[in-house]
Amino acid sequence: MAPIAQSAHTPPTLVEDPKSTKNASVGALDVTKAGKPLKIRSYPEFESLEEERLYRKQHLAAAYRVFAERGFDEGVAGHISVRDPILTDHFWLNPLSMHFSQISVSDLILVDEAGAVVVGDQPINAAAFAIHSEIHKARPDIHAACHAHSVYGKAWSVFGQELDMMTQDSLRFWRSHTVYEQFGGVVLEREEGRRIAECLGQGKAVILQNHGLVTVGTTIDSAAFWFLSLDKTCHAQLLVDAAAQGSGRKQTLIPEEEVRASYEQVGTEAKGWLAFQPYYDEILAKTQGSFLK
Repeated sequence: MAPIAQSAHTPPTLVEDPKSTKNASVGALDVTKAGKPLKIRSYPEFESLEEERLYRKQHLAAAYRVFAERGFDEGVAGHISVRDPILTDHFWLNPLSMHFSQISVSDLILVDEAGAVVVGDQPINAAAFAIHSEIHKARPDIHAACHAHSVYGKAWSVFGQELDMMTQDSLRFWRSHTVYEQFGGVVLEREEGRRIAECLGQGKAVILQNHGLVTVGTTIDSAAFWFLSLDKTCHAQLLVDAAAQGSGRKQTLIPEEEVRASYEQVGTEAKGWLAFQPYYDEILAKTQGSFLK
């Protein structure tokens, strides 16, 4: 197959929706004192699938840079993927031995459902294919998946337990994260990937025991933000558990009815997409857009 041509690197203009119902769903106050409605950023509309492909690749490259800044890299471990909007059984991910901080749009590798490289001239991580291919196959509703060996994620994974609903941020994962308990070493077989996808179910995250974290989303932005938040939530849980053990103080969990109501404000895909945009803006400014090339 011939290489896929790249269009201009200018991202499409964001569609800003002034409807108060949508703004309310992401926690925005949207009216001035004079009664003028304000606008909130939302996922773009595209004139073509080629434009959407470029957008997804740009935000995938940005996610790698954001992960690098937060120390989520570790050798050749870790990978993020995004589904191609044209070849929907194909997905883009990183070359095996390129540091997250160096990845640009032009470095991304496109692979098909059998693991064959369609665009690119570098190998991919076998574990990345085993996990991501099965998640993308099992969940046609999600378009991106993130996995990394972040310090707090892998520390919490040792306990093989779901997170407690003890902070507002933990509520993003209410009834939407699970634990995969069958550690079998490095994931190289697709059957292992199928079991992980089955464990994930319809959720947004799975904790791989003795391993690390996986998050998914309908956009690369939401999947990346869920990972950032999940690792911080693991960190908070570890701190609280250690403090409780040392002081003997009782932990206060959030009541179920408040959890349920709050999830609609912090755990939706629209909120996940929006929450990643400051990170995208930051990395764009810091790198002067070098990852867009």
